[in-house]
Amino acid sequence: MKIKTDSVKGTFDILPKDMELRNWIKNTIINAYTNNGFNQIETPSIENLDLLTKSEGGENLSLLFKILKRGGKLQKALGKENLEENELCDLGLRYDLTLPLSRFYANNSNYLPKVFKSIQVGWVWRAERPQKNRFRQFTQCDIDIIGEDTEIAEIDLITTTIEALSNLNFDNLTIKINDRRILKNIVKFIGFDDSEFMGICITLDKRDKIGWEGVRKELLNKKIEEDKINQLIDILEKLTIDDLSKYKVDDEIINSLRNVINVVNNYSDKGFNIEFDITLIRGMGYYTGQVFEIVSNDINCSLAGGGRYDEMIGRFTNRKVPAVGFSIGFERIFNLLKERNNKTPKNNEKIAILFNEKESIISVLKYAEELKEKGNIVSIFRKQKKTKRQIDQLKEQGFDSFCIYENSKNLSNIE
Repeated sequence: MKIKTDSVKGTFDILPKDMELRNWIKNTIINAYTNNGFNQIETPSIENLDLLTKSEGGENLSLLFKILKRGGKLQKALGKENLEENELCDLGLRYDLTLPLSRFYANNSNYLPKVFKSIQVGWVWRAERPQKNRFRQFTQCDIDIIGEDTEIAEIDLITTTIEALSNLNFDNLTIKINDRRILKNIVKFIGFDDSEFMGICITLDKRDKIGWEGVRKELLNKKIEEDKINQLIDILEKLTIDDLSKYKVDDEIINSLRNVINVVNNYSDKGFNIEFDITLIRGMGYYTGQVFEIVSNDINCSLAGGGRYDEMIGRFTNRKVPAVGFSIGFERIFNLLKERNNKTPKNNEKIAILFNEKESIISVLKYAEELKEKGNIVSIFRKQKKTKRQIDQLKEQGFDSFCIYENSKNLSNIE
């Protein structure tokens, strides 16, 4: 029986040319982050299931990849009647990098500064239906600021992410910003039950895809009163920052939002603009304040998003620790740059040395070492009979120059 060699649905193999582009994107992002004073950390891909399921991860909690218990623990669990799924599992793959960071900070806060600016880049997993630019395994690039309770943190994250995207040659972008507490005030003003708030958030977060009529239908399907739905949509369609005081929104929330918008607008001269969008909610249940997203106006899709989550770390530390994070959608950016046929900048020449088997491998390696000492990238290959075909294949791998090493004649340059 032939074994299938396709990658698991929702995952992908990465060819060398794609890996080169991915590494350039990753390094460009990390360089922008580190240039703004952020420090890179790493957390495990596996977390305790109990921690994952109590994280307010929104709809992602239904997309967890769970790991079975092992050995005696599994046998003991299998011996029980009326088993539930979670009784068979004790670990899970992380669905984002924010929850692992919160656990990391609680575990290591004694070794970290009061205001900690972190970088995390790594794989995450979600068991969702694969589609274009949505995978079951994908890379996230996060920056977070822990310990800063003012909008300085939001401004720092937004301007740093602008720098990273600019360095990746993205422009014509819009930064959308909101504060979840504003919607909570409006929902309360209209008279919704507190229990309905999260359902309203989840639906409104889809507004850019389903439109206002889609929002109306989905809220009706959730058995919410039609009069209240109509009132909510009527308010949100026309809402501006100047209207917020009508709905008893705290002045501190309004002023903080205005400050972020004013600073970012005055900072950016790279084709970015920032605007208030009341329908921007973000899917995670752990967000407590401002949320933001960067959208490409050219293709109408999100490239980065994040927000404030002041209560998550406190679950581990029993004290309030303010925190804000911003994540760049790595896979979407990779696919966009690949579609553009983006060429990765090269600082060094990539040279292929071809040699016959009769040549001394030591001599070939010594010559390669001389070229590398001059800052070149050098690789040696046994010369094949169809040399032109071999060179064409090496060109596809990004090699710029080629030569045949002949000890008796020293060197013969091909091009």
